[in-house]
Amino acid sequence: MTVAIVRFGGSNCDRDAERALSHLGIDAEIVWHEDGLPPDTDGVVLPGGFSYGDYLRAGAMAAHSPILSAVESVAADGVPVLGICNGAQIGCEAGLTEGAFTTNESARFQCEHVHLRVERADTPWTAAYEEGQVIEIPIAHGEGRYEIDADRLAELEAGDRVLFRYCDADGAVTEAANPNGSRGNVAGVLGERESVAVMMPHPERATLPHVDGTDGRGVLRAFE
Repeated sequence: MTVAIVRFGGSNCDRDAERALSHLGIDAEIVWHEDGLPPDTDGVVLPGGFSYGDYLRAGAMAAHSPILSAVESVAADGVPVLGICNGAQIGCEAGLTEGAFTTNESARFQCEHVHLRVERADTPWTAAYEEGQVIEIPIAHGEGRYEIDADRLAELEAGDRVLFRYCDADGAVTEAANPNGSRGNVAGVLGERESVAVMMPHPERATLPHVDGTDGRGVLRAFE
């Protein structure tokens, strides 16, 4: 499997993603968005960073890059696609998943470790975990607050499309455990296909044993 990590102007987590995937023995390469997806693409990562300086809205400009049409096409064929942080913002802006990400409730950039509760363990992104398991993964964002109207959130929940929620160390989903004010403590969601997901925390930064733990490995194993 060859995973294409899409680099936009302003991406800065593409190398982190490439190194994390390579550490897991997964073939990955960074591709410039103007060059399109390689013909042998078997997975896609939209990495974190500040594509186009987050002008207009975070991820809004990158979402209009022609490569997103190719990403949507392979996603429709069942190719796994993961948007992380800025990549999650791009994914939402491009319509790969429901909702949007906006300014943190604190109105400041936040870089810290958070706890996530695994809401489902029967998806490619969570098969390495158990339902209800609490994992620890870092965040680093200024616009990570997940927003969606109440009716659409209810539809996501009814369709079991909430992947992760912010929680405390014991798995309780509380306001105090919500680092950015995300509606419903949502930290990650699925697209219409379970092979498509976006999440604000950084699993690639919790993959190498000497850097911030290894709880994020399970997410990236979806590309194996």
